[in-house]
Amino acid sequence: MTDPNRPRGKPLFVGPALAAAVSAGWTGYWLMIKPGSDTASRRPPSPAAMEIDERDQRLVTMGEPLYATNCASCHGADMEGQADWQRRLPNGRLPAPPHDETGHTWHHPDSTLFDIVKYGTAALLPVDYETDMGGYEDILTDAEIRAVLAYIKSRWPDDIRDRHRQMTEAARQ
Repeated sequence: MTDPNRPRGKPLFVGPALAAAVSAGWTGYWLMIKPGSDTASRRPPSPAAMEIDERDQRLVTMGEPLYATNCASCHGADMEGQADWQRRLPNGRLPAPPHDETGHTWHHPDSTLFDIVKYGTAALLPVDYETDMGGYEDILTDAEIRAVLAYIKSRWPDDIRDRHRQMTEAARQ
């Protein structure tokens, strides 16, 4: 049920919880919604995500120019994200987060990252969630999405990549 007095763009059920998560640096945690829950993704996880191996130099090389063309304008050429990315804009939306180790991208398993790029953030959240991150389903192929993500992951420090691999493996089970 939608509250007509609530500002648009802010999910009713996560307002205070999301604010706390953002300030604690766990912005991305709320995206990791388990299928079957009341707030589950409107899409099943994409089998096309498979493993996205940042150690595959061919994939990383393919992903670098794709990132520059499709992602850098919002997420930054050095993956630094937009200024004050943890604070909502006047329109209620969050700025683009960094994709380096200072952001929350690495807090999501490969399948979630793939689905965010392919379908957009809103496809994984409640119907009334508003975001500037649209999907690239009609712009990038599945292989190109994997390449962009491999490039992003290749820029993370080794300890973050190790933790991310463990999280992705746990999410598969």
